[in-house]
Amino acid sequence: MATGVRRRMGVEERRRQLIGVALELFSHRSPDEVSIDEIAAAAGISRPLVYHYFPGKLSLYEAALKRAAEDLAERFEEPREGPLGARLLRVMGRFFEFVDEHGPGFSALMRGGPAVGSSATNALIDSVRQAAYVQILAHLGIVSPSPRLELVVRSWISLAESTALIWLDGRRIPRGELELQLVHDFAALAAVSAAYDSEMAALLRHLLSGEPADGPFAELIGRLSSLASV
Repeated sequence: MATGVRRRMGVEERRRQLIGVALELFSHRSPDEVSIDEIAAAAGISRPLVYHYFPGKLSLYEAALKRAAEDLAERFEEPREGPLGARLLRVMGRFFEFVDEHGPGFSALMRGGPAVGSSATNALIDSVRQAAYVQILAHLGIVSPSPRLELVVRSWISLAESTALIWLDGRRIPRGELELQLVHDFAALAAVSAAYDSEMAALLRHLLSGEPADGPFAELIGRLSSLASV
């Protein structure tokens, strides 16, 4: 990153700048590898001035994580129009775009990095998961989910997290394939739950009734049918 140009800023503007600089650096390298001197140079200010706005790297790191968490939570927002499968596929596209662009930062957010175990970091992670959970329920048109539906949605969110973290270790599977696979995973989790619960079965029938023949869910049914006929 090129050294920044020094200029006078207000307190909040300077704090936002430092958070942005830190997030950019943490997005490409482990927070443990980024020094306060690098952050100061990238922001175009002195090292002591960084400490004027943040007590230390950990506090700046947590502020950068908060910015990342807010950005990631917004990736789950999607207009509630059209088939669910297509909506989930767009959500997964934005989710993996974030993961792809901010690999180390995403890993730090989900694994805790140097702030692992801190209440602030845990709260940030929980806020992202809860935002995703609320958004998915809204797409399903559900206000009060049943225990099985809650299990399906929260399990799927955890699966998306773990899939992304594993994918970052080498990116050995094409990103687009994983985005589609995770949409299929959601349908599969719902289908398995529907086999045990009439309420889930009714919800699944309702969701599938609005899916087009060329949508992600229909594609999954086609793939499974071809396997069964072998």
